[in-house]
Amino acid sequence: MNEQSKDEGERKEGHAHLFKVQIDKQVFEIADPAPTGRQLLELAGKRPPDQFALYKKGKAGQPVRVGLEERVDLKDPGIERFVTLPLDQTEGLGEGRRQFILPAEDLDWLDGLGLRYELVNEANVLRVVVYGWATPAGYNVATVDVNVRIDAGYPDTQIDMVYFHPPLQRMDGRAIAAICPDNFNGKVWQRWSRHRTPANPWRPGIDNLSTHFAAVDAWLSRELTKV
Repeated sequence: MNEQSKDEGERKEGHAHLFKVQIDKQVFEIADPAPTGRQLLELAGKRPPDQFALYKKGKAGQPVRVGLEERVDLKDPGIERFVTLPLDQTEGLGEGRRQFILPAEDLDWLDGLGLRYELVNEANVLRVVVYGWATPAGYNVATVDVNVRIDAGYPDTQIDMVYFHPPLQRMDGRAIAAICPDNFNGKVWQRWSRHRTPANPWRPGIDNLSTHFAAVDAWLSRELTKV
């Protein structure tokens, strides 16, 4: 093999060993098969990297946070996917807490609501809290704070039930069935035990936070028709 062919062969071999990663919604290439979280953040232009959190998205379950000096193995087939969050939002303790990550379609839906929301991890229980959710006429309040639990395995695992604060009451005085108190975030919430049925199961790949909140709206409306 002459020198020119050797050089071309080396370039082709080098190109074959570039690894593709998707960070947020952009695809990058990197030669290191085991980059650190810091390298990936810098690759995505997140500077300074210690002001951002990096999460690796798995095929199922919650994304897992990658430490700055933690290495990620990119040698498995397929494109590894990551998402980032600014630490001033991810680890804040006041309004706008972002203490865990959700699939991008859920975050896009939440951001589009025009309502304040939080992602709260309390004692390893993950909850999405939406503030000021509108209720249909017939309840004691026009808007209510709502939270739902995000269990391990979501989005393949279903979201179940819903929690309200302050407690909802029907203006006609009729009792609401299948409710109980639930302590969370320093408040007592009203848990509505509403569940999916075999005729209306959770559909992985289709159902998500938005479809569950659509079900919540249906539960609120249906409750007012009960006599």
